Amino acid sequence: MPLGRQISPPPDTIQIVFEKSFINRQFEFPNDQSSISIWLLLSSPSARWPFFFLSFPCYNKSRTEFPITTRSFTSTKMATQTLTGLLKHVANEFPDRRALSVSGKLDLTHARLDELVERASSRLVSAGIKPGDVVALTFPNTVEFVVMFLAVIRARATAAPLNAAYTAEEFEFYLSDSESKLLLTSRDGNTAAESAASKLQIRHATAALSVQDSELALSLPPSESGANSLDQVVNQPSDGALFLHTSGTTSRPKGVPLTQLNLASSVQNIKSVYKLTESDSTVIVLPLFHVHGLLAGLLSSLAAGAAVTLPAAGRFSASTFWQDMLKYNATWYTAVPTIHQIILDRHVSTPEPVYPKLRFIRSCSASLAPAIMARLEEAFGAPVLEAYAMTEATHLMSSNPLPEDGPHKPGSVGKPVGQEMAILNEIGEIQGPNSNGEVCIRGPNVTKGYKNNPDANKSGFLFGWFHTGDLGYFDSDGYLHLVGRIKELVNRGGEKISPIEVDSVLLSHPDIAQAVCFAVPDEKYGEEINCAIIPRAGSKIDEAEVQSFCKKNLAAFKVPKKVFITDDVPKTASGKIQRRIVAEHFLSS
Repeated sequence: MPLGRQISPPPDTIQIVFEKSFINRQFEFPNDQSSISIWLLLSSPSARWPFFFLSFPCYNKSRTEFPITTRSFTSTKMATQTLTGLLKHVANEFPDRRALSVSGKLDLTHARLDELVERASSRLVSAGIKPGDVVALTFPNTVEFVVMFLAVIRARATAAPLNAAYTAEEFEFYLSDSESKLLLTSRDGNTAAESAASKLQIRHATAALSVQDSELALSLPPSESGANSLDQVVNQPSDGALFLHTSGTTSRPKGVPLTQLNLASSVQNIKSVYKLTESDSTVIVLPLFHVHGLLAGLLSSLAAGAAVTLPAAGRFSASTFWQDMLKYNATWYTAVPTIHQIILDRHVSTPEPVYPKLRFIRSCSASLAPAIMARLEEAFGAPVLEAYAMTEATHLMSSNPLPEDGPHKPGSVGKPVGQEMAILNEIGEIQGPNSNGEVCIRGPNVTKGYKNNPDANKSGFLFGWFHTGDLGYFDSDGYLHLVGRIKELVNRGGEKISPIEVDSVLLSHPDIAQAVCFAVPDEKYGEEINCAIIPRAGSKIDEAEVQSFCKKNLAAFKVPKKVFITDDVPKTASGKIQRRIVAEHFLSS
């Protein structure tokens, strides 16, 4: 029978420590003297298996150790250590509240979503999907994707979402690198993905949801090796749950395995800092195969009991965005800066008659220029909270707080959320305020390492920290400021130039809609800085005007030597701009 043990009790309490969770549960003593509730739960975020300290009034302080009846104890891992457990709790607590909608087509409650996930997961298990298997999914932003993603991890398998726009060669790389056992697509299929799966001898199945009765059809027959029941499948914090690839500064993507604990930790961090509740609602604008849209937009909302709306087209549309936000009473949204810019441009060219009253707007995945932040806040009357995230951290690392919790600082990505963060120098020494160094993190949301990549693991995990590759500093208030990617700093004759700084200056010009700076080789200085800009509609801005503006606002060595004026810059599928790719594009042309 489980035992609690006394640890340093203050005069009027007994403190006991468990490796399991009990929040406001009843504990019954063998002598039936009393039945008490737990009032306080604290956990150590740095512990691999956190201990939970509980303090409560007790009528029997003479006992230093006592058994607790099994009626008050559960042998499973704490529900808050798995995403599956969090969502199951929400389905029980808010069964009839709206969970997921497709604009104008379909609405699912949390209870109905849970039921669909359980049925689909049971089908996966009976078809032979085993704990640890990787299942690749390539869908638009649809209900089918959401149900099948959650069903895969409920089956203790690992979901590997993939961009439906990949070529057959790209699908072959990602399917092979993840060692996928099954490919799931919509009923319409994906020729490139299916071709790659066939070449690799990977099974393929389709999923389709009926709008009429919200029943899911899954083309996956049972297997002789499959289990008969989902009842015996118990999710564990250490289960692999999500497999993504980084899009970083290197040419070869790195595979990032993430666990149920990683996902649960991250969604709870997001819920906490933005105070998400069952009263919130959002519209997804980012692809769900990317960690930003998946974790910050979808999963954190579902885990809070909130509502999520997917655009009818299966992807972001500026023309329907505000209609959906109004129709579904959205209270916030999250996007990358390029999407914010599109939304702003739409506001200027075709303003809506009325806008929803938002609690906040969130920006992440790339730096947001202070000038753009100010325009967003002025246009939509809500605070814009810039955050910092990466795949290896299961998304969120730091964020500016809500107004009631502190100021949000333009140019800063806020304070650490739910993890330890430090600025380290080259030999692993922690730096003080206003001193540049590499941003490093550790915590339950951080991956344990890249898949089959010992070199990346050796360089990425040093001194007990994960090294992000980002250069930054904490100000005197504890807010993090990013200077740039260490590998993207422009080294002009020994002078280090932050592309982010020059971007921000360019974006403060009233005729510049988008700007991205990058390094180019230079015979004299080793590297020189160039930039590409997208002018605002109707603007006649030219290279001379851009350089003149920069000379007034930047040191001479930071002024871009060449300016490319264009109507578009290369972006990743998630809308992010990678300087390396932009540089290659303009230098080759």
